[in-house]
Amino acid sequence: MSQPVWKKYLSRLSLLLLVNLLMAVLGAVTALSETEPLSTGIEGTCSISPSHGGPTRQGESDSAPLAGTVFEVTTKTGPVTTFTTDGSGHFRIPLAPGAYFIDRKGAKAKVGQCGPFEVEVTSAGFKKVHWERDSGLR
Repeated sequence: MSQPVWKKYLSRLSLLLLVNLLMAVLGAVTALSETEPLSTGIEGTCSISPSHGGPTRQGESDSAPLAGTVFEVTTKTGPVTTFTTDGSGHFRIPLAPGAYFIDRKGAKAKVGQCGPFEVEVTSAGFKKVHWERDSGLR
């Protein structure tokens, strides 16, 4: 004997509610398991100096921001990430605590070298740095 129509709809509705409940629980578990952003890393500025040839002029800065420069972050085991300085030479890169080497990406040994720099990131937060590149101008 077949079931009444209302029982078929009730069982389908129950199944639909159960599926929605499982999806909600799965979504909550996924949200809880996502990692929080790192609260440690390196933050600072890069500049280039001297920024013009000739003698230093009183009241005029002898350095300029090193804007739009790409750097590569590595460890003893290999590359970690890259970052680019903004228009004022500033950068902020989240990194886990550890020892890192920072060098201009694709840098070749020549006048005007910038890096490599060694940085130790600790659990105390973002390490503040200022790196100065020699432009080679005299």
